[in-house]
Amino acid sequence: MTPGEVFDRLDSKPQGLTSDQASQRQEQYGKNQIETKEGEPMWVKFLKNFISTMAILLWIGGAVAFFSGTPELGIAIWLVNVINGLFSFFQESKASKATDALKKMLPTYARVIRDGTEQQVNAVDLVPGDVMLVEEGDKISADARLLEMTDLQVNQSALTGESNPVRKSPDQIVDHDLSRFELKNMIFAGTTVSSGNGKAVVSAIAMDTEFGKIANLTQGMKEEKSPLEKELDKLTQQISFIAVTIGVIFFIGAAFFVRQPLAAAFIFSLGMIVAFIPEGLLPTVTLSLAMAVQRMAKEHALMKSLNSVETLGSTSVICSDKTGTLTQNEMTVNHVWLPEGEFIVHGQGYSPDGSVTKDDQTVTFRDNKELELTLSAATLCSNARILPPDDEHPRYTVLGDPTEACLGVAAEKAKIDIKQLLQDNPRLRELPFDSNRKRMTVINNLKTAIDGNKRVAFVKGAPKETSELCTTTRENGKIRPLTDEDRKNIMAANDQYARSGLRVLAVAYRPLDHNDSLPKSMTKYTPELIEQDMVFLGLVVMADPPRVEVAAAVEKCNEANIRIIMITGDYGLTAESIAKRIGIVKGDNPRVVTGFELGKMSDDDLKKALSDEVIFARVAPEQKYRVVTNLQEMGKVVAVTGDGVNDAPALKKADIGVAMGITGTDVAKEAADMILTDDNFASIVHAVEEGRAVFDNIRKFLVYIFNSNMSEGVPSAFFLFSKGLIALPLTVMQILSIDLGTDMLPALGLGTEEPEEGIMHRPPRKHGESLLTKGIVVKAFFWYGLLEAILAMVGYFYANWNHTGFMGPLASSGLIYRQATTMTLGAIIFTQIGNAMNCRTNKQSIFKAGLFKNKLVNIGIVFEICLFAVLSYAPFMHGLFNTAPLAPTDWIYLVCCPFIVVAIEETRKAWLRHRDAKRGNIEGEQAA
Repeated sequence: MTPGEVFDRLDSKPQGLTSDQASQRQEQYGKNQIETKEGEPMWVKFLKNFISTMAILLWIGGAVAFFSGTPELGIAIWLVNVINGLFSFFQESKASKATDALKKMLPTYARVIRDGTEQQVNAVDLVPGDVMLVEEGDKISADARLLEMTDLQVNQSALTGESNPVRKSPDQIVDHDLSRFELKNMIFAGTTVSSGNGKAVVSAIAMDTEFGKIANLTQGMKEEKSPLEKELDKLTQQISFIAVTIGVIFFIGAAFFVRQPLAAAFIFSLGMIVAFIPEGLLPTVTLSLAMAVQRMAKEHALMKSLNSVETLGSTSVICSDKTGTLTQNEMTVNHVWLPEGEFIVHGQGYSPDGSVTKDDQTVTFRDNKELELTLSAATLCSNARILPPDDEHPRYTVLGDPTEACLGVAAEKAKIDIKQLLQDNPRLRELPFDSNRKRMTVINNLKTAIDGNKRVAFVKGAPKETSELCTTTRENGKIRPLTDEDRKNIMAANDQYARSGLRVLAVAYRPLDHNDSLPKSMTKYTPELIEQDMVFLGLVVMADPPRVEVAAAVEKCNEANIRIIMITGDYGLTAESIAKRIGIVKGDNPRVVTGFELGKMSDDDLKKALSDEVIFARVAPEQKYRVVTNLQEMGKVVAVTGDGVNDAPALKKADIGVAMGITGTDVAKEAADMILTDDNFASIVHAVEEGRAVFDNIRKFLVYIFNSNMSEGVPSAFFLFSKGLIALPLTVMQILSIDLGTDMLPALGLGTEEPEEGIMHRPPRKHGESLLTKGIVVKAFFWYGLLEAILAMVGYFYANWNHTGFMGPLASSGLIYRQATTMTLGAIIFTQIGNAMNCRTNKQSIFKAGLFKNKLVNIGIVFEICLFAVLSYAPFMHGLFNTAPLAPTDWIYLVCCPFIVVAIEETRKAWLRHRDAKRGNIEGEQAA
């Protein structure tokens, strides 16, 4: 629309609204503020931590312990529940405050024209139709259509994620293939004016602004359970079924097969149910997650939620922003092209460390006059400044346009003293950049004359538009005519750099001293008068370079079958170039989907696109959110990286949101589950490794506790199937002493194991894959558990033989019986010592992993032995646990148990490694 049509549509006028009109509209549209949706009350969140499926099972288990006559065990089980619930609540009390962070980003005041005069009003009082004034440094309070402006540039990074200021224009736009944020005649709430000033009419306020839509998306999302929470719920149901089934079987067997009294059979079966409930599961999960969080913090990844750690481990797709995550978010000049040849600029970022070379030889400004002129001209034709590191900013920072800032850095790498250059050559006049001319011109009074002229105009801008102004060029210290061949070479070089996703600026100059056709008053200088008959100098080529470590991190993701999809607010060509350089895409022609194209695609078409190599460019916040939603509908576990307000909806929607700690906005950090303190994509890969380790550790814990469940159940089976002829080899109290006593610390120790070798060489676990698989059941019950049960029963019969001298009728009471049950208990405990070591790795040798590396497992082993000694030798324990002191020969058998199970398991693991190596060689030969 024309400005007149805009005023008609909004029922406004250039003189602004009247106070009465503003009041009426405020009643109609409400205040210009972000609305807050009420969340769950704090007491509901508190109670939720005590009524999860596993928590309910533990409450029931504690009650069962009370009924079985062991109230002290019931209290212990309930305490486990209480401690875990409180810990979880304190973790979740750091709940998202994204709305509050969004509110802080909106300014307090705004300048408007009302009643025909300029006024300052509260930003919340803006209404549609208000004529708003903005200038450099202002935060914009509402979405508005520009009416007029002077060199207005706006930083839209909060909405788009791209830090380069966007030049604005009040002109009509007839191109319909643009996203909203590409509309140069619109300014948006939450963005900042980088330079210039302007006048605009407010078109949307509050939740109707683009900023408000993001807030609405962010707030409107329902919190979902993490994959780990879902798996724990499923595991609890499986364990409950197993425990109750075994309890019923043992009750029927004891009551009707052995013909025990019903009360005794009931207590016996309740004890078996409690024995099969893994009371240590929640503490182990919590500790495993907490230890992983500590290790991740050392790798620059801070987790806000414990459960999010494991979610990372199951991640199958990472949707990554480009700027600042995959790249350094620091524009860097890497080439200078002159008619005489190309110069390479080394060093990355805004640090002046680096050099300029030509043909592998270092060059400074003293060695080449054209290089000195090109870099000096580009620097003088710049309004940005670089600030050195200080206490608040550990890295070099930019004031102004990053594209201009890197020009001075390149000059410094050529050993030009920038401070002296600016001081010696003061600026007399500036003809600012505009989108029609596509260039900027400055006029300086030089200390050292160029071509006998001290008053010189320098131009930098788009290569085509700038080179068309030039009639001559400099080469080897001499000025010569700019030929058609020269122009072809300039544009060929420009096209080559552009295809590589690089940004190119042309630099030229014009001496002014001896030109009588120019007016004497410099205020009358116009672009039409100055920008002609110029001398072409060269092309300055720049890019935001990829982070050094990103390519290796991407390769590691590829090995781990984790797919990376780039979703950026930048242009498609630049995104494609970076994606190819760091290995995100492998094909020559990946599909690049723009935000405009994405808006026209159905969900089915989008899912088809997501099945192939694809890059998303120039996308809006809700489109990023839509991509994440469709990936989740395809069964993917999605991690999303971002740093801007625009990323908040996708960060919150993702299974795991990852925000940048240095460049990230408060909104992004609050919406995310993890914060990278170094803004480095490689840190995500380390975090994924830790997440996988957590899932592995929980499975190691399950194997370990089910080992003892098998060996606890088999003695009772002997008692039942012998119809009581074989006295119960293991009492209920002894079973509970294992589950809540000797097994607890080693099990917790398994939860702290570091990632195993090769963990990132396997694909992510399948979506919905259970914690308790057939493989774990077989390994726990029919390998480790059966071996442990055999050694336990051998110990029981050995004790009877050792103390009676023959294998006659087995005693069911008295000292010999108590010694025999103590031997069964000891055999299980000592076998579990060996199995604690076995469970630490899946295939790797425990000796390679470090036999005594896990301190908590070591402490647990010592505790097991000490506790067993107390149970065996402390007289006050004998009556409660049916134990008795053992003979020295009994101890010899017990000490051998862990060595037996470790030796057998090491043999199995060695065979597995040999098999995998053989498979790998065959696959390698087939691939070759």
